[in-house]
Amino acid sequence: MTGHAAPLYLLLISVHGLIRGRDLELGRDADTGGQTKYVVDLAKALAEQKTVGRVDLVTRQLIDPELDADYGKAIEQLSEQARIIRIAAGPEGYVKKEELWDYLDIFTDNLLHWLNQQPRMPDILHGHYADAGYVGMRLSHLTGIPLVFTGHSLGRDKRNRLLAMGLNSDLLEERYHISRRINAEEDVLATADLVITSTRNEIAEQYELYDYYHPERMVVVPPGTDLEQFHPADGLAEDIPFNSSLKHFLTHPEKPMILALSRPDERKNIVALVQAYGESAELQELANLVIVAGNRDDIREMDEGAQSVLTEILLLLDCYELYGRIALPKHHKQEDVPDIYRLAALLKGVFINPALTEPFGLTLLEAAACGLPLVVTENGGPVDIIGNCHNGLLVDPLDTEAMAQALLTILKDPVQWEVFSRSGLQKVRQFYSWRAHAKSYLRKIQPLLEQQTPILKTTHERNPLRYRSRAIFTDIDQSLLGNSEGLQQFVQYLRAQRKNVFFGIATGRRLDTALAILKRNGVPTPDVLITSLGTEIYYAPQITADIAWTRHIDHHWNPKAIRRILADTPGLILQPKSEQSRFKISYHYDPERAPSPDEINALLRQEDQAVNAHQAFGQFFDIIPMRASKGLALRYFAQQWNIPLERILVAGGSGADEDMMQGNTLAVVVANRHREELSQLYEPERIYFAEKPHALGIIEAIEHYDFFKKA
Repeated sequence: MTGHAAPLYLLLISVHGLIRGRDLELGRDADTGGQTKYVVDLAKALAEQKTVGRVDLVTRQLIDPELDADYGKAIEQLSEQARIIRIAAGPEGYVKKEELWDYLDIFTDNLLHWLNQQPRMPDILHGHYADAGYVGMRLSHLTGIPLVFTGHSLGRDKRNRLLAMGLNSDLLEERYHISRRINAEEDVLATADLVITSTRNEIAEQYELYDYYHPERMVVVPPGTDLEQFHPADGLAEDIPFNSSLKHFLTHPEKPMILALSRPDERKNIVALVQAYGESAELQELANLVIVAGNRDDIREMDEGAQSVLTEILLLLDCYELYGRIALPKHHKQEDVPDIYRLAALLKGVFINPALTEPFGLTLLEAAACGLPLVVTENGGPVDIIGNCHNGLLVDPLDTEAMAQALLTILKDPVQWEVFSRSGLQKVRQFYSWRAHAKSYLRKIQPLLEQQTPILKTTHERNPLRYRSRAIFTDIDQSLLGNSEGLQQFVQYLRAQRKNVFFGIATGRRLDTALAILKRNGVPTPDVLITSLGTEIYYAPQITADIAWTRHIDHHWNPKAIRRILADTPGLILQPKSEQSRFKISYHYDPERAPSPDEINALLRQEDQAVNAHQAFGQFFDIIPMRASKGLALRYFAQQWNIPLERILVAGGSGADEDMMQGNTLAVVVANRHREELSQLYEPERIYFAEKPHALGIIEAIEHYDFFKKA
């Protein structure tokens, strides 16, 4: 590799699941599946490359008495060059990925704080799954570090398939927060410099569903499998300990095994497999069905999804009277998995993955590396695997008759079984090694390293403001102004604390109008002004512009194209020039005539415009660069002046203030007629809903937090 002399520092982010370097608890729940194994193996494989100096895999720290203490360790060494880094965010205990969204801004703030303490910043950020993609996107906006994204599975595809199964949209929102996930994925795809997928099918059938679909930024790098761990058996079935755990389930354990190994998740479609087996007397006569679906002690204590799947399997077992023909072991260890595949291969069985869709399918490679032929879903990554390895059959996962027929085709033909088995063993080694994956990965990210322009740290050594240890930021309209008595009290608070605290304004107004209205209301000149919705930053006393911030947010900003795209949109009328700025395009918004904000955002994405756009006060629509917002500008300021976010109090009263309030800042939502735009925010320790309006509400929050004495 050329163009990057120093050894690479790669930061992989995978927020949810139980991630550690040994004894991965795959199948424990819906969050601990193939992705957790993938990211650990990827970190190890990349760290073995000569051009890589350091790989950190970042996940959420879990301190939970029901979990192993491993998940609470701040740092775990994977190899000489690779580590797992655990960052605290939200509750100490385990939280399912669907419930993590409210804590991702805290995770981002804590991770950025940790990175700022390291000897150097990473060269690449790589987010895995939507939640880590969101974290990576925010970090990329703040630092300028290139972002790589791997979705693993995508919300739009998941929603379509679950709706097709009969789940209603309200249940999808309640259980999966699917709209929030899809919106995050759209924003991540607008930001990502590179999307790495496992198969071409992912690009064509999943990513194409998104408004910001850029196949030229998407590359296929198939994952590898550990060929030292997964290989054919060199003994007999009786030599494999797992065999004994099946004997009390099966009347004839010597029969060929139809093996399914996955989480007990609706999307894995195991229930349809049991139905296919139950409806085929020939299949029951020919082979046993073994379902290894995670670990359990009591089905009644499992989460709702797993409980539903396992209960349905037991009901079908009884309905079809499959006693003695089906095994559903309660426990297995990760180190048992290779032996389970080998046992199935020794019994001349078949591995089946009947998932509704499978983004890639690491289990397919593992099974093939142990000599098992495959019957797999035709939706997703298995298409590429079967195309490369020629070691099995594709089936429609909704067609149980076709599923049974594919299994019979292989099980009844010993010659075909041998052809598929040998082809899988040979082709997995040819196409799917981790060494090949790591080398391909590094080739694909090389162009990103050459175009990297990280944001620079500005020096403020001679500025007396640097001695201040905390800050108060407030919007002007609907937050600071509106109650003259409260404003006078707030100004007195500020004057008493001027030597210790920055006073900052964060407003949608331009600099000139902001200064004018503050002067007219007797508010002293702020130390910092974040204006035009976070696109400009100015410092007192000379009101000096921060040029580094201006250069940073100019990334992919094309205001002429945006105005052209929206020129004929009904209900959108450009505001006067006095309300526009270089990095802010502002419209009057008529809700009776204009498309919804989501529809306008979709139009901009489809026209390749990566922007931050939102409606305010029900009557305005503002568009700014993707890297700009009040919250991002505030965090940039905090980094520049070395002020912990926990010592910054932000006051707001409308939706435009939301991203200032999420994360580690202390926040107050003052009482006004627009505060319902922030009603969804909930973080009792860091977001305070004041009873009093405007500046009185800010004073109420100062006293609530004991802000000037807070450590």
